[in-house]
Amino acid sequence: MVPIEYLRQFRVSGFAIFDLAVSFLGIYLLSPYLSKLFLRLRIDVPKKNWVFLTLPIGVLTHLLVGKITPMTANTIDINDHYVLKGIILASLIFGLRGIKITKRKTKTTSHKK
Repeated sequence: MVPIEYLRQFRVSGFAIFDLAVSFLGIYLLSPYLSKLFLRLRIDVPKKNWVFLTLPIGVLTHLLVGKITPMTANTIDINDHYVLKGIILASLIFGLRGIKITKRKTKTTSHKK
């Protein structure tokens, strides 16, 4: 058995624990860089908010690239999986809660006489 297949065999509600752990860990490690990047765009995203946005970003990304994973399929299923949808919606709300748009810094000139 290939090591990655072995790691992905452990599941909770049909979702691989390894995939979720790697996603959250990856976003956690990238969050300082992502926050700095978005700060250049005048959007202040706290580092902890990136962790909350992991699942919504993942589902949206899989939809955009056309890779329908079990979580993506369960999220877009309108007849079932309400707990998953609630978790993703709560993650989105908590992730967007602390985001602020910053104003441009104006340079003040001092006039000395």
